[in-house]
Amino acid sequence: MASTHSATYNDTVVRQFAIAAVLWGVVGMAVGVLIASQLAWPELNFGIPWLSYGRLRPLHTNAVIFAFGGCALFATSYHVVQRTCQTRLFAGPLAAFTFWGWQLVILLAAISLPLGYTSGKEYAELEWPIDILITLVWVAYAVVFFGTIGMRKVRHIYVANWFYGAFIIAVALLHIVNSAEIPVSLTKSYSVYAGVQDAMVQWWYGHNAVGFFLTAGFLGMMYYYIPKQAGMPVYSYRLSIVHFWALIFTYMWAGPHHLHYTALPDWTQSVGMVFSLILLAPSWGGMINGIMTLSGAWYKLRDDAILKFLIVALSFYGMSTFEGPMMSIKTVNSLSHYTDWTVGHVHSGALGWVGLISMGSLYYLIPRMFGRTTMYSVQAISLHFWAATIGIVLYIAAMWIAGVMQGLMWRAVNPDGTLVYSFVESVKATYPFYVIRVAGGLLYLGGMILMLWNTVMTALAGRAVDAPISAQAQPAHA
Repeated sequence: MASTHSATYNDTVVRQFAIAAVLWGVVGMAVGVLIASQLAWPELNFGIPWLSYGRLRPLHTNAVIFAFGGCALFATSYHVVQRTCQTRLFAGPLAAFTFWGWQLVILLAAISLPLGYTSGKEYAELEWPIDILITLVWVAYAVVFFGTIGMRKVRHIYVANWFYGAFIIAVALLHIVNSAEIPVSLTKSYSVYAGVQDAMVQWWYGHNAVGFFLTAGFLGMMYYYIPKQAGMPVYSYRLSIVHFWALIFTYMWAGPHHLHYTALPDWTQSVGMVFSLILLAPSWGGMINGIMTLSGAWYKLRDDAILKFLIVALSFYGMSTFEGPMMSIKTVNSLSHYTDWTVGHVHSGALGWVGLISMGSLYYLIPRMFGRTTMYSVQAISLHFWAATIGIVLYIAAMWIAGVMQGLMWRAVNPDGTLVYSFVESVKATYPFYVIRVAGGLLYLGGMILMLWNTVMTALAGRAVDAPISAQAQPAHA
C-alpha cells in the first residue's frame, strides 16, 4: 500500500477542498444576494435578529473570502505544489487535518456570527476560540506546503509556489498580530490595542488580507493554470520573479489608505497613499505577464470557456489594481470614502478577479480529480462565464454610479454653507442602483449554482483517482 501511495499524488484532499469551494461559493454568494436585497427592501430581515444585515454581512464576507476563496486556495496550492515538485504531499494526515479543521472553522463562523458573537474587526470578526483553531490549521498548512517543497524532486521552485508560500507566511503573521486579544469569556474578547492604534493594526491586516489572501495566493493559481490551459509557457519568467518581489514588498505598507481623513497621523496616511500608487507597477506587470502568455494562442479564447474565465479575471485584476491606487489619492478619496464606490471597487476585485480565477482554475482541476479531461457539460461552463461576467458588470457599474452620486450629494452645499441634500435624500436616490446590484448578484449566484450542478455531475460520471506522479506535470517556462 505504501509503495502505491508513493507513486501517486495525494489528490484526496485536493478533491475535498475543490468540492467544498464550490459548495461554500453557493452559500456565501446566496447570503450576499440576501443582504444586497435587504438594502433595497429592509423588510427582508423578517424582524429576526439572526437575519439582520449587521449579522449576515460578516457571515457573507467570511463565507466568500475564507470558505470559498480559502478552500479554492487550499485545493489549488496542494494540487500545484505536488505537480511542480513532482512529489506526494508531505505529512498526509496533517493535510487531512487542514481540510476538516478548516471546515470546522467555517461551521463555527456560520453559527457564531448570526448569533452576534463578534470581535468587531472587519474580516477578523471571529472570536478567540475560533482564532486559535485557525492558527492550528494554518500552522499545519504551512508544514504540509513547505514540507512538500523541501521534498521536491526538482531543483527549481516554480514561481506559483513562491506566491502560495508568501501568502501562507504573510497571512499567519497578519492573523496572529491583529487577533491578539484578551478573553473575558468563551464568546467575548477585547483587542490588546486601543483607539487609533487598533484601527492602524486592523487596516494593516485588512488591506493585506486583500494583498496576500486575495491576491498573492490567486496569482499562484494564475501562474500555473493559465500556462496549463493555454498550453503555452509563461510569457516572461524573469518578469514573474520581479512581479513577486515588488508586490510582496510594496503591499505591506498600503493599509493606511483606508484611514484617510481620520485621527491617524497625516504622514502615515501619506505613506499608505504613496505605496498604494507604487503598487500599480507590479500589479500591472503581473497582469501583462499573464495575458501575454496567450501570445500566439489568442484564437483559443474563441472556444475555450475556461481560458475566458482566467483571462477575463486578469482583466478585472488590472482594472481593480488601477482603481485601488487611484482611490488612495487623498483628493479622490475625499469623494469616494464611505460611499458605494468602495463597495464597487471591492467587488470588481472579489467577483471579477478572485471569483473568476478560482472558477477557471477549479474547472481545470475538478475533472482531473475524477479521471476526466473535461467537465460533464462544457456548454454549462460557457453559460456560467457569461452569467458571471454580465452579473459583475451590472453590480460594479451600479455601485460606481451610486458611489460618485453619493459623494457629490454629501459634499454639495448652499451659498450659506448648509447642505443641499439631506442624508435621506441620498439614500432615496441610491435605491434604483441597489435593485440593479441585486440583479447582478442573482446572475452571479445563478452561475455558481450551475457550477455546483456541473461539479456534482462530473463527480458522478467520473471516478475518484489519485494521479500517478509524472515528470511532465510542470508548466513550461523560459
